[in-house]
Amino acid sequence: MKKIKIAFFDIDGTILRFGKPDMTEKVKEALNMLQKNGVLICLATGRPLVAIPKFEGVNFDLTIAFNGSVCMAEDKVITNLVIPYEEVMTIINNATRMGRAVAVATKNRIVTNGADEALREYFEVANLKATPSPEFDDAVKEEVYQMMMGCKRSEWDEVLEGTSKAKIAAWWDCAVDIIPDGSGKGNAIKKVVEYFGFSLDETIAFGDGGNDADMLQAAGIGVAMGNASDSVKAVADEVCGSVDEDGIYYYLKEKGLI
Repeated sequence: MKKIKIAFFDIDGTILRFGKPDMTEKVKEALNMLQKNGVLICLATGRPLVAIPKFEGVNFDLTIAFNGSVCMAEDKVITNLVIPYEEVMTIINNATRMGRAVAVATKNRIVTNGADEALREYFEVANLKATPSPEFDDAVKEEVYQMMMGCKRSEWDEVLEGTSKAKIAAWWDCAVDIIPDGSGKGNAIKKVVEYFGFSLDETIAFGDGGNDADMLQAAGIGVAMGNASDSVKAVADEVCGSVDEDGIYYYLKEKGLI
């Protein structure tokens, strides 16, 4: 194994157990030991910036948010990709025709124009509430890094109808994140590697959802959590224990990385 210089971690279902506000002590220990051993640690999440929690006792070196639309190393912006305004409006109109509510995420806020059951459940995973906001029309005029809505796989084409610069990233079968075409966690880690002058062989990534698949494929070593779907495990290099079993800690220990 080539020396690992940077490790990427999804949040929900990977370092954070679903419904829990903080990591276990073992996962915190693993992350801090990685840093002590000279490995940079990076959050790689589909969450918007304003929905990323601060984890007491762990300071990440980098953050990838909005499924790769924004990537930051402290205050340095490495990637900053937005969905063009015209396509934001097209997607909103598509969703309205489908009878679906939509959320838009800017750098500083997340607002919705409605709250159907799927969108409410989707927000609850991140301990957020999908509450319709009178600020929605103003928010869509800002830079939109990601949109979220409830829909099934069979409806994806309808969601994106009339667009060419947006794509879907999904980790759940009842809702999607809509992101800029050049975004995605896999593309983001390639930009990070280029920024630091590393090679992809010197990276490792952990994830559990469908939106983690391209990241696991791009990394030198892609590790699927034991709680990941079969399709995610199929594209990973290795599988560790589940998030409920502190899979990251025991994998890193077994591999001698901590």
